[in-house]
Amino acid sequence: MKQGLLTGRQREVLRYRKQGLTQQQIADIICTSKANVCTIEKAAYENIEKAKETLEFLYTLDATRLCTIKTGTDLFDVVGEIYTEAEKLRIKVCYDSINLINRLKEANPGKFKGRFVREDVEVYINDDGGELYFG
Repeated sequence: MKQGLLTGRQREVLRYRKQGLTQQQIADIICTSKANVCTIEKAAYENIEKAKETLEFLYTLDATRLCTIKTGTDLFDVVGEIYTEAEKLRIKVCYDSINLINRLKEANPGKFKGRFVREDVEVYINDDGGELYFG
């Protein structure tokens, strides 16, 4: 049975992986090949990523565009840029520097390499500053 974006089999494989089982162990349990487990797991993570991107888009609809973080920018400079732009709008950012960097990297894992931005990131903020979104 499919609930949300994951099939029952995808949920099952992810649960087993969370328990620490290898793909071969899972294949043995669910009577399939290791290659099939790999395919199921990969599809599950792709669906999860699509869901995250969809939610980020939905949240940005009701948020104010704050700034664009340009390719090559050091993450430590990003923090100041976000605080400065939010201050111009008289919105207080609810994250400290470390949590802001973590939030940014978690929301866009493929857009960073080490401390640097690999691809432009659009930053949005809701009016009370309670949350930042990245497009």
